[in-house]
Amino acid sequence: MQYPLYVHRDGDTGFRASFPNFPRAAAHGNSMDELKSDAQEAVELAYDRSEQLIPAPTCSTSELHVLDMDDGEGIWMFVDINLERVTSQAVGIQFSLLESLLQQVDLAARERHITRSALITLAVVHELASRYEGQLSSMPVSQRVFVDG
Repeated sequence: MQYPLYVHRDGDTGFRASFPNFPRAAAHGNSMDELKSDAQEAVELAYDRSEQLIPAPTCSTSELHVLDMDDGEGIWMFVDINLERVTSQAVGIQFSLLESLLQQVDLAARERHITRSALITLAVVHELASRYEGQLSSMPVSQRVFVDG
């Protein structure tokens, strides 16, 4: 999957980058190829077998440009992240929100330096965790099924 990465120069010869969709992963490299390879490793290390759900990639460049991480001194690029080696995967969905609620979501996401998708994912996880408190901690994410009952 193609995920956005915000890249800065790091000294005279290197690069550093961060993902809006993966706030726990950062990448470094002396070349763009090295940076892309490190980005893949950073996602795998941070998210494989973790309780953290992996959000779908943000593809809207207008949404990316309003993030606080876009300080105007770096560049956006999309890198292919192979999620086959990461046990938790997200599924894209489409839904509607009131425009005023969406504006609040976007503001909260910018304040946390994450994307809209990442914020909504965190909110859903928080809501389900409080609703199913005792059931969640003892089973792996891959076996969790939420039902109304």
